[in-house]
Amino acid sequence: MKEIPKGQVTSYGMIAKRLSSGPRAVGTAVARNPWPLFVPCHRVVPADLEIGNYSIGGTLSEHGCEVKRDLLEREGVPIESDRIALKAVWVPTGA
Repeated sequence: MKEIPKGQVTSYGMIAKRLSSGPRAVGTAVARNPWPLFVPCHRVVPADLEIGNYSIGGTLSEHGCEVKRDLLEREGVPIESDRIALKAVWVPTGA
């Protein structure tokens, strides 16, 4: 996740493909990220490019979607009609 450039996002599936894993396993790992300020898990989104939810300290927050959207917008990720703009998608090497 540290490789995802600021202002861009990637999907759980793309990370899973690079790691030869499954998207759900990636989602579990992302949700359990103990260092969200240092490991930018908010840059990982569903394949349909919806914002998705956000766990804070390993706990799903009722305001997670709003927090995640705010973080992404502050980084300059373009959001159109509650979806990430395609131009903001970063494809990891090997995905």
